[in-house]
This record gives sequence, C-alpha cells and structure tokens, in this order.
Amino acid sequence: MSELPELVDLSVIFPSLHIDLKYATADNITGAPIYREARCLLHTEAVTALAKCISIAQLAGLSLVVYDAYRPQQAQAILWNACPDPQYVVDVAIGSNHSRGTAIDVTLMDDRGHLLDMGAGFDEMHDRSHAWHPSVPPAAQRNRLLLNAIMFGGGFVGINSEWWHFELPDAARYPLLDDQIYCYTVTSITTQHPL
Repeated sequence: MSELPELVDLSVIFPSLHIDLKYATADNITGAPIYREARCLLHTEAVTALAKCISIAQLAGLSLVVYDAYRPQQAQAILWNACPDPQYVVDVAIGSNHSRGTAIDVTLMDDRGHLLDMGAGFDEMHDRSHAWHPSVPPAAQRNRLLLNAIMFGGGFVGINSEWWHFELPDAARYPLLDDQIYCYTVTSITTQHPL
C-alpha cells in the first residue's frame, strides 16, 4: 500500500519517541490485534504540533508515549463493532479524526521509564476515562492536567470522554483518508476472539 504524502511515519521523524500501538496488539478493547502492521502514521500538520509537545514534555523531564495515531476506517469499524457507544467510539459512518490522521492517543512517561498514573487505563470505556472525573485521585488528576497542558501547548485539543485523546483543533475539516495500514477483518477477529 502506498503512503499518502500527508501522512508520515512517526518512528522515522522521531526515532526516540516511545510508540506502543495498542491496536497492533491484543491489549485493546477487542482483545485481539486490529492492525496487521505496527506503523504509527500522522498527518504532517499534526506532526508539527507533536514536535512542540515532545519538546515541552522534555522540559518537564517527561516523554510522550503514543498509543495510536492514524487509524484506518476498517479499524474504526472493528472498534465500533466492539464498542458501539458514540461517547467513546465514533461510528464509522461519521468518521473518526484518527482516520483523518489528525488525532493521537498519548500518555506520559517519567525519566525512569515509568508511565504516570492517569487514574484509568487507555481504552477503559468508563466515566473514569473522562478528562475530569471526581473518582480520579488528585495525583492522577494532576498528571492528566499536565498531559493536557503539554498537548495544548503544542497545538492539540483534548476531548471530554478520553483523557488520552488529542486532535488538531480543526481536525474535522481534513478529509478521511484511504486505508494506509492493513487490518484484520471483523470476521477474523470475532472468529478468533468473540467480542
């Protein structure tokens, strides 16, 4: 599959960036890999913002860890099949900003390689996953505020339902992109791992 010019591979641009693509593993809400290949792609304009975020995090002695970036529409359909809740997963008929290459899922890591406690795990589809929730301990809420400040400082905005999700402020104006990463099919995932 040829790569569209507006998508770039983050592992090439930022070789020291920590990338842990959850949808290339079974460590996600489906319980099975969705991506057949672990390629972390992002729109060039989002890459410019991400570079600023990386620099800001480094000033605080922290690093970003990327859980997801560009997501093929086929993968979005698989996620919608696993969790058809529009509060957490965008219906493929609408199109996710991940499928535009303008959204990224991240967390923070300290200088010893430990992930900062955010009070809820990635893809934990629960009220605790919301950017602000009273059940989240104060230390974890501070970590979320720090992550938000870093990402906002670079030019991204967050969403209310997921502490880890950030996107360009005008993300929806970008077109949905053709699938750039091969995915497993819904049938192959549900056959091997019932959802």
